[in-house]
Amino acid sequence: CPVKLFVRLPSFVAAFGLGALLAGLDVTGARAQTPAIPPAQPIPDWPEQLTFPPLRYEPPAPADFRVPLRSGPIAYVVPDRDLPLVNVAVLVRVGEYLERTDQAGLASLTGYLLARGGTRSHTAEALEERLAFLAAVLNSGIGDTQGSVSLNLLSKDVDEGLTLLREVLATPRFQADKIALRKQQILQAMQQRNDDSGAIEQREAGFLAFGEGFWLNRYATAASVERLTAADLHAFHQQWFTPSNFIVAASGDFERDAFVAKLEQLFADWPFSGGPPPPVPTNTTFAPPGVYLVDKDVNQARVSVLLPGIRRDDPDYFACIVMNDILGGGGFTSRIMNRVRSEEGLAYAAGSGLPGGVYYPLTFTAAFQTKPRTVAYATSIVLDELRRMIVESVTEAELHTAKRGFIDRFPRTFASKAQVAGLFAQEEFTGRYARDPAFWQQFRARMEAVTQADVQRAAQRVLQTNQLVILTVGQKTNILQGHPNHPVRLQDFAPQRFLELPLRDPLTMQPLGAPKPMTSDAASP
Repeated sequence: CPVKLFVRLPSFVAAFGLGALLAGLDVTGARAQTPAIPPAQPIPDWPEQLTFPPLRYEPPAPADFRVPLRSGPIAYVVPDRDLPLVNVAVLVRVGEYLERTDQAGLASLTGYLLARGGTRSHTAEALEERLAFLAAVLNSGIGDTQGSVSLNLLSKDVDEGLTLLREVLATPRFQADKIALRKQQILQAMQQRNDDSGAIEQREAGFLAFGEGFWLNRYATAASVERLTAADLHAFHQQWFTPSNFIVAASGDFERDAFVAKLEQLFADWPFSGGPPPPVPTNTTFAPPGVYLVDKDVNQARVSVLLPGIRRDDPDYFACIVMNDILGGGGFTSRIMNRVRSEEGLAYAAGSGLPGGVYYPLTFTAAFQTKPRTVAYATSIVLDELRRMIVESVTEAELHTAKRGFIDRFPRTFASKAQVAGLFAQEEFTGRYARDPAFWQQFRARMEAVTQADVQRAAQRVLQTNQLVILTVGQKTNILQGHPNHPVRLQDFAPQRFLELPLRDPLTMQPLGAPKPMTSDAASP
C-alpha cells in the first residue's frame, strides 16, 4: 500500500538506512530481493580485546618531490588537486643567533615587518588591502635559527600572489610608521615579562640549561629595540635573504612542471647578493646541580626538573624517546602522570619531554604545576620515577604501548600534501635529508627494534640524577614549609646548592640582585 509505505518511510530509514530502502526497491517500485546481511561480529567485553588488521602504509619519498632550482633554492613541490588553493612557504637560513649583542630584537622585528611593512611598489596599507581582496594570507617571521615567509591563496590568483611574494622577499619597504608601532608593541610587552610565572619559568630554565652567555639567552631590551632603525632592518635583510639561503615548500592546485617554472621565475635575477650564514653556535653550559627557586606570589607553583639531553642524530635517539614516553611523555599512559595526577592528585598535568636538538643537545625536562606546599612531595615522586626507570626494566606491556603509539601515529605525519612539502623542506633545511635520506622510510623499523634493554640503557645514560637541576617558581615561604602530611623538604634534594634566584628587570633583563643561598630555616616568616 503506497500510503503505508510512505507513512513508515522515516522510521524504516532511521532504523536501516537509505541504502537498505533502495536495495529493496527497483526503479519501478516493485520489491527486489533483499541482499543477505552478513552475520554480526561478536562484541568483546573490553576495548582491549578489539582486533584490527595490520595497518599498511608507506610514506612518500622526499626524492619524488625534490627540485633543485637553477636560481638557487631547493624546492619540494607537491601537487594537490583537492581544493583550488596554493600554499608556498620559503624557509630562510637566518635567525636571532646572527644578531649583534647591541641589536637584540633586530631579527624578530625584521621578520615581523617583512609581510606587514609594505614593499617598494606597495605601501603597507595597499599591500594589506590587495591581499584582502585576493583572500590571500601572507605571513613572515624570524625565530631562533630560521626565518620564513608564507603565502596561501586561491590557485586562480597564483601569478599575482607570487609577484607580491617576490616583492616581500626582495624589496621590503619597512615603512617607518609600522616600525614605530611594532617597537611600541614590543616595549609594552616587555613591561609584562614578570607578570606570568610560566614565562619566568621558561626564561630561567633556559639560563640554567644553556648558560647566561649562550646566544639563545640574549633577550631584547628597551635600549636595544629603541636604537633599531630602518637602515638596520634593510642591512640585515639584504645580508641573508638571498635565494641560496632559501628552501621552498609548495603544495596545492597546480601542475608540477608549470609551477616549477613559476618558482624559477620567482627567484631569478635577484637584486642583491648576500652570503651563507655561519654555523649555529653550540657552546652551551649546563648549570651546577642544585635547587633554584624564584619567589613569585602565585597560587600554583611551577616546577621543572632538568638534565642534559641529546641531539636528534644521537645513536640512542629512538631508545631515548621510547624511554621518555613511558616515563612522562605518553600522557595518561606514562608513569609520572599516573603517579603525580591520577594516584596522588597533586597536579592537573605532569609529564616529561626529551626532544632531540638539531644543532646542540636540548634538555630532558620533567614539569608540573602544584600547590606551593606540595612542591617538595610532588618533586620527590618525579625523582622516584627517574630512579626507578634507571634500576628497573620497563615492562613488556609498557614497551609495546609506547612503540605502538609512535608507529600507529606515524601516518599522521603525512596527513596532507602541505604537511608532506613542509616536512621535507624542514628536513632539507636542517640537513637531515643529506645525512639520513631514508629516515622516514626506516622510522618504524628503527622504532620496532627498540628493546627493554635499550630503554634501560638510555635511562641510565640520560637520567643522571647527580646532575639534577630543579627549578621552581612560586611562593617561597609556602614552598619551603612543605606539607604537614609529607615530611620531605625541597632543600633535601640538593643541600650543597640551594639558591634563590632574583627576578630580572623586564626592560634590561639584568637580575635584580644576586642569587642568595637559602638555609633549612628559610621557610620562617
